[in-house]
Amino acid sequence: MTDIVDELRWRGVLAQTTDEEALRKALADGTVTVYCGFDPTAASLHVGHLTQVLTLRRFQQAGHRPIALVGGATGLIGDPKPSAERTLNDEAVVRQWADSLRGQLSTFLDFDTPGPARAIMANNYEWTEGISALRLLRDIGKHFSVNQMLARETVKSRLDGAGMSYTEFSYVILQAMDYLELYRRHGCTLQIGGSDQWGNITAGLDLVRRITGNEPHGQAHGLTTHLLTKADGTKFGKTEGGAVWLDPGLTTPYAFYQFWLNTDDRDVSRYLRTFSFKGRTEIEELERLTEERPAARAAQRALAEELTTLVHGADQCDAVVAASKALFGQGELAGLDEPTLSAALAELPYARVAEPAPVVDLLTETGLVASKSAARRTIKEGGAYVNNTKITTEDAVPGTDDLLHGRWLVLRRGKRNLAAVEVAAG
Repeated sequence: MTDIVDELRWRGVLAQTTDEEALRKALADGTVTVYCGFDPTAASLHVGHLTQVLTLRRFQQAGHRPIALVGGATGLIGDPKPSAERTLNDEAVVRQWADSLRGQLSTFLDFDTPGPARAIMANNYEWTEGISALRLLRDIGKHFSVNQMLARETVKSRLDGAGMSYTEFSYVILQAMDYLELYRRHGCTLQIGGSDQWGNITAGLDLVRRITGNEPHGQAHGLTTHLLTKADGTKFGKTEGGAVWLDPGLTTPYAFYQFWLNTDDRDVSRYLRTFSFKGRTEIEELERLTEERPAARAAQRALAEELTTLVHGADQCDAVVAASKALFGQGELAGLDEPTLSAALAELPYARVAEPAPVVDLLTETGLVASKSAARRTIKEGGAYVNNTKITTEDAVPGTDDLLHGRWLVLRRGKRNLAAVEVAAG
């Protein structure tokens, strides 16, 4: 089997382990069952979840058995945030979101191939739904020290501010119970999560030890991964429009591709190592190209294509790559399907008109130039394009035959400045 610990450390993913020597031995001795939980607090996973999802995938590729745990129960409570109480979502909504997450997680792991590494899908609502308050307090709660719970960083920060409800304060008990149940049901001896989950993970380890004595499946372990940040200080996985979702209905495949393509040169090496399944030699070559020829953006393109293919499929990746090239004159705009074109144009400066107008006016209305005189100058200098066709006369007006899919015009000033015009009456 692949030494997954060394692999995670080389990739810069590994943050902490509870007992690295013992964990290495367990991983070397045979198949280890490893789980990670995903709470349905929204209708979709976002790119911030990919570190954990793909780490589970790496464990499976190394010969170990992953459990993707959807938190149908814990999602009704919510892992405490450092600053404020979470809004409790309706139970029917949480169930719907849980189903969505199950579908998304199923695309990353192999649940079909028989063998010891075949993945398992679980939902903690199954073993939490019927438990009484008395049983929870007597059988589980008695193993938790309030002093230790109060010492957790999230709890301390909340108590120093607006306070915390008993509901969120008890979240750690539910997550710890998940580890206990998975240990008993599936022989799960490793939980992974982001470094902000260290307290929850160690609480689960302690509960397993107290109740089972680490029998019959042996010692349980915990492993955390580093939380990703951007070099400019902004939060990873966020854009001006909000989170970058895995659901194509919330973030289009084109916008998803562009998110990775626009990765800062200072971040792309870390993102390649964290998210790509390319080998060490290929990644180091892409890192070298970034240093020597950053304008070529070879690493960003490789990262964007790999992850778009992984999340949305090869056909969608091919479509968005074609759209990206066509917008800048390296392909035929007319050959793009309408959903892909519309998604691409949604990312651009935009104007809506009732009928085709002079190019001078369109350049101005979309903000590609500051004034009509600047628009005329751009045309005179040969820098104005409509649907990748150079405009040579200042009085040019696109015709209805120029409309892509009967409604769109793509304007370009120079090589890189783009805008979209939608022609739609009313």
